[in-house]
Amino acid sequence: MIPSYPPGHDLLTGKVVVVTAAAGTGIGSAVAKRCLEEGAHVVISDWHERRLKEKAAELGEVHAIPCDVTQEDQVQALIDGAVDHFGRIDVLINNAGLGGTKSIIDMADEEWSRVLDITLTGTFRCTRAALKQFVAQGGGGAIVNNASVIGWRAQAGQAHYAAAKAGVMALTRCSALDAAEHGVRINAVAPSLAMHPFLAKVTSDELLEDLTKREAFGRAAEPWEVANVMVFLASDYASYLTGEVVSVSSQHP
Repeated sequence: MIPSYPPGHDLLTGKVVVVTAAAGTGIGSAVAKRCLEEGAHVVISDWHERRLKEKAAELGEVHAIPCDVTQEDQVQALIDGAVDHFGRIDVLINNAGLGGTKSIIDMADEEWSRVLDITLTGTFRCTRAALKQFVAQGGGGAIVNNASVIGWRAQAGQAHYAAAKAGVMALTRCSALDAAEHGVRINAVAPSLAMHPFLAKVTSDELLEDLTKREAFGRAAEPWEVANVMVFLASDYASYLTGEVVSVSSQHP
């Protein structure tokens, strides 16, 4: 049984939150919506400009800035644009990632590199830019990364994605130590199966059924259920939590 969608509790009132890859139907748009409901000022970004404009119109009071996380200049423009619009940033949600299914036997260098560049290096680029801004502001702030349980467990055809998500976990732990002296917290969530229309479109029924059976509740998570945990990690309720990867699933080491 899916629980009722919870109301906001002003956990992020007044904070400026930047969310990458927020123009789709999954976790990115869900966390942008939850941040708005928790009182935040929200900047959404995505590489797909048409969908980004449509999502901004749907969400309402958000500021939209196009950004391809594989391009350092666009990442910096995202952070600068958020600061120019709101005066500061307080939270970065690193949601951008790319998956796909391909046996490593048949995987080309370009396929491997593309997934790693968006999912892992893109997270690094955004983290670096946000940390520099947090330091320039005098310290403080929070970063929440979107990892995956596949960074812990094996799945055929997912070597590139699993390697990238395991890298996001390691990046989270190490960058948290670099950021601690500046009062910045860096944590991550590790979802398993968060169902949304695009995922259903690109994933076979057989795989979805198998992944669903692995979950303790016998169902996929709703994107907003993952978003709720990200909001908690971004909020002051997680003030002493850093370098952690929180499994939003029954699957963990």
